[in-house]
Order: sequence, then C-alpha cells, then structure tokens
Amino acid sequence: MSSFDDSHNFYLFAMKSGKRKLGYGSNPEDAYETLRFRLTPQEMEEIIKHQCLKIHHRKLRDYIHELG
Repeated sequence: MSSFDDSHNFYLFAMKSGKRKLGYGSNPEDAYETLRFRLTPQEMEEIIKHQCLKIHHRKLRDYIHELG
C-alpha cells in the first residue's frame, strides 16, 4: 500500500518554549514519528507530544509566527 492512499494532514505540536513544530502525517502519532526523521533527540525532547493541533494546509500562513 502506498502512503499516498491515506490522507495526510499538518499538525502543530506544542513545545516547552511556547513555540510550535510542524509535523505531517495521516494522524498525530504518524506526524510525531515523521518529526523524528528530521529533528535531533534534543529537539524532540522539547516537543509536547500530546498537545497538537490539526490544521488545514491553507491555514498554515496563519500559524507561521508560532513556529520554532
């Protein structure tokens, strides 16, 4: 099965610093695991896994100022 068969969404994960990290996946757990591919273990420690917000890709511009 191709990963393109499942719908994917953007998720904004809260960080301890008050900023947010953008993840992409079919669900929040998938998006969190995708972040592991591009972030260091120290950066992953800053993410609050269970505080995420699902957003539509067209609304990403509204959250740019929150990204860290």
